[in-house]
Amino acid sequence: MNSLTIKNLSKTYANGVKALQNVSLEIPKGMFGLLGPNGAGKSTLMRTIATLQDADEGSVVLDNLNVTNNKNAVRRVLGYLPQQFGVYPKVSAEALLNHLAVLKGITNKKERDELVKALLHKTNLYEAKKRNLDGYSGGMKQRFGIAQALLNSPKLLIVDEPTAGLDPAERNRFYNLLSEVGENTIVILSTHIVEDVKELCTNMAIINQGQVVLKGSPLKLIENLEGKVYQKTIKKQELEWYKQEYTVINEKLFLGKPIINIVSESDPKNGFMPIPAGLEDVYFSQINNY
Repeated sequence: MNSLTIKNLSKTYANGVKALQNVSLEIPKGMFGLLGPNGAGKSTLMRTIATLQDADEGSVVLDNLNVTNNKNAVRRVLGYLPQQFGVYPKVSAEALLNHLAVLKGITNKKERDELVKALLHKTNLYEAKKRNLDGYSGGMKQRFGIAQALLNSPKLLIVDEPTAGLDPAERNRFYNLLSEVGENTIVILSTHIVEDVKELCTNMAIINQGQVVLKGSPLKLIENLEGKVYQKTIKKQELEWYKQEYTVINEKLFLGKPIINIVSESDPKNGFMPIPAGLEDVYFSQINNY
């Protein structure tokens, strides 16, 4: 059974920023969402799990492998798609994937050709395999990123902010691909896009200011907030007053007027209407210190 155990992980940078503070998570096989605003510590956590940097304290164990002490062994079973994934622009997808497969130790040509072909089919890039990567759309580049991450049949796949900048159709293709991979692999999806986690993940955690503030199943976490979320359209100049009087978790503009969502244990009256809770409400209720 694939599982990743993170215990009491802490990391403080030289400038005094506490990027991780005592983070503990148990991540089973399947899709796991790591949600948090920019600067929350997600990338530090991803880089630590991916053996790219060491924590000051704590441990990360993949099955029985201690990540800190066995970096090379972990890298052999790890797939990683970082936030900024660069490609050689003037090389075809097929040629670059073949080259990367050699670097990952797949030296048998027949085996390598079959693997490259299979991954191009899996990521729906086979028809465009001869095209140079600079002619690929953002979504195609991200799918190529997954193809290279799957070259070594990883036990653990880490994807960091993968759908930023993708159009809805490309995001859906990417979702489907990740879901398929998640059937046999631990997939950690680090994102600040709430919808990504709701669509894909059976388990999740919210991280803010280097700390895990909530963890569980998205559906269960939504259920816990059900019946406590209320909404009202207000005037712009009233916003600060409402923020002082109520637990405002989210605000957005509709036709130029602010709409606020609040969390309340009982009916706040005063023109507020109850609304169904969503994962966005769960997220903002934690990020805005409810």
